[in-house]
Amino acid sequence: MTSMVAAAPRMFDFQIVLASQSPRRRELMQMLVPDVHVALVKDVEESYPSDMAAEQVPEWLSRLKAAAYKDDMASGEVLLTADTVVILDGEILGKPSDEDEARRMLKRLSGRSHTVVTGVTLTSEKHSESFSERTEVMFDELSDAEIDAYVSTYRPLDKAGAYGIQEWIGGIGICGIRGCFYNVMGLPLHAVYEHLKKF
Repeated sequence: MTSMVAAAPRMFDFQIVLASQSPRRRELMQMLVPDVHVALVKDVEESYPSDMAAEQVPEWLSRLKAAAYKDDMASGEVLLTADTVVILDGEILGKPSDEDEARRMLKRLSGRSHTVVTGVTLTSEKHSESFSERTEVMFDELSDAEIDAYVSTYRPLDKAGAYGIQEWIGGIGICGIRGCFYNVMGLPLHAVYEHLKKF
């Protein structure tokens, strides 16, 4: 049986290299670039200044990740690094350490709006540029039973804010969104495409 999904057209004359261990970012990039190359992920300490505004953190971290590959860049390659954060009340909600923390995060997000920001850095041998994209997400009220069901079934410990918009919780809980849907998944595809066209 043949696939119903056509491959993305080739639009760039350079090789795009994705430095990310996120399977979601890989899938998203393949929507734009049929032959994206995934680099071996390097261990980067994701630290940032304590007085940095929360919305500036993902762009800072994307540049920090890019710096780890500076000596590995080859001619004709463009490296993409990214970082996504969930922000509520000016505080970054990172990846939960366990299921109890995931439940606490979702209870905080329940019935409220929050901001998702993704920072992206594009790097070649001679040039580098960074940008950020923000999306506002509104959750309806979530019951304890709904939160428990999601956390125990999906175990969202690898997701900032303890949820994936493309999963069950997004379908039943998210009642509004302003901005790029894909940004909430981890990569603002339209913004990435526009920057790649100009790169």
